[in-house]
Amino acid sequence: MASTNDHPGEQGAQDPVKLIGIRDTALSVDEVFRAVGDDAAGGTALFVGTVRNHDGGADVAELGYSCHPSAEAEMRRIAEKVVAEFPVRALAAVHRVGDLRVGDLAVVVAVSCPHRGEAFEACRKLIDDLKHEVPIWKHQKFSDGTEEWVGAC
Repeated sequence: MASTNDHPGEQGAQDPVKLIGIRDTALSVDEVFRAVGDDAAGGTALFVGTVRNHDGGADVAELGYSCHPSAEAEMRRIAEKVVAEFPVRALAAVHRVGDLRVGDLAVVVAVSCPHRGEAFEACRKLIDDLKHEVPIWKHQKFSDGTEEWVGAC
């Protein structure tokens, strides 16, 4: 019986970072899902972050995202870090900037790996690190007239 390391599909792909982007237009779950398709992947995990109608007990009336010019490069750096840690076959991440409404997609990330557990873990690491490290800021305006800036995703 061959070990899993003997099969090339068990290893990470040569260039698994398939799609990284900051967009000022609507995001597509289908685009991200298609980007991570890989015949050697047995598991694909996808995360979609949407604009919700409340935060911290206050009703959100408006929301906008802005980013530093380095945001896309930082997304790529984080993606490459995830690829180095997990046997990623394909990875994609896109984030929206500009004015968004409740229900709009703010971020979509996906990771394909040989097995489901790896895909879940890699996708969780990807979105968590993007949220904490990429210079993207959220400006929320609440229905009571107050507002706040929130760092990262």
